[in-house]
Amino acid sequence: QVQLVESGGGLVQAGGSLRLSCAASGRTFSEDAMGWFRQAPGKEREFVAAINWSGGGRFYADSVKGRFTISRDNAKNTMYLQMNSLKVEDTAVYYCAADSRSHSPRSSQVPQYDYWGQGTQVTVSS
Repeated sequence: QVQLVESGGGLVQAGGSLRLSCAASGRTFSEDAMGWFRQAPGKEREFVAAINWSGGGRFYADSVKGRFTISRDNAKNTMYLQMNSLKVEDTAVYYCAADSRSHSPRSSQVPQYDYWGQGTQVTVSS
């Protein structure tokens, strides 16, 4: 069974940091583009960051640029999202995703990705 499992979410004060992990199992994702998305209550799922298969190409939403860092360890079949200087508006469920049809991120659109995790809650308090 192919799975993406997120972990590392939690409650943090504004200005704090969290590191999310996305562990893959059932198949290797080492040649796939991968990304992070988030969804706040009452809002649509939105793009946060994406990374190409080697980790050399990274892309960010303007809202997180300079604060979040996406990375991956293909030997561990795991992707990460380091989140610093967190803001209240970063509160959301964070999802990892993989695009098995491309080595590099083709777009920031949700339908581009065909594998999804179940999500992990990140809550930033003021």
